[in-house]
Amino acid sequence: MVARAVLVTGGVRSGKSRHAEELLADAGHVTYVAPGPTPDVEQDPDWTARIEAHRARRPAHWATVEGHDLAAALAQAPSAVLVDCLGTWLTSTIDVAQAWEAPSDDVQALVEQALEGVVEAVRSHPGPVVLVTNEVGLGVVPVHRSGRLFRDLLGTVNQRVGQVCDEVHLVVAGRVLVL
Repeated sequence: MVARAVLVTGGVRSGKSRHAEELLADAGHVTYVAPGPTPDVEQDPDWTARIEAHRARRPAHWATVEGHDLAAALAQAPSAVLVDCLGTWLTSTIDVAQAWEAPSDDVQALVEQALEGVVEAVRSHPGPVVLVTNEVGLGVVPVHRSGRLFRDLLGTVNQRVGQVCDEVHLVVAGRVLVL
């Protein structure tokens, strides 16, 4: 039985999405929330292929919600919900506001405001809720401002969401460590 709310974190290609899906494998109805930017096949065929692989892996009876309003998607999900992922949600949130070049304090305030709704939606959802995120703060300091901004903000997002989750699962090389 999965905990009411679980945050699954790890590096790129660590197996975190597959683990999150396995946590809800026995749930009847699952709402899969993909809160990232919609890929442009012409601009980024690799990202489009990655999204298609995720879509193909999902059970046919799972409902999919795509769009950046994560708080609303969580609030409207009738039962089990899987969010994949908070990193793409963060990217979409900054993209929609066209805030990548805004002062850091302004972007922080924007994300904090959006995050309040997400945290409350996770807290109030009857569950189960499984959220996937990226662990990006373990490597080198990004050379570009946007990379540093993303890394720092995702660290904030992960901490705030992790605080309202019952469990945090760290996935490394396909292995899961429950924190």
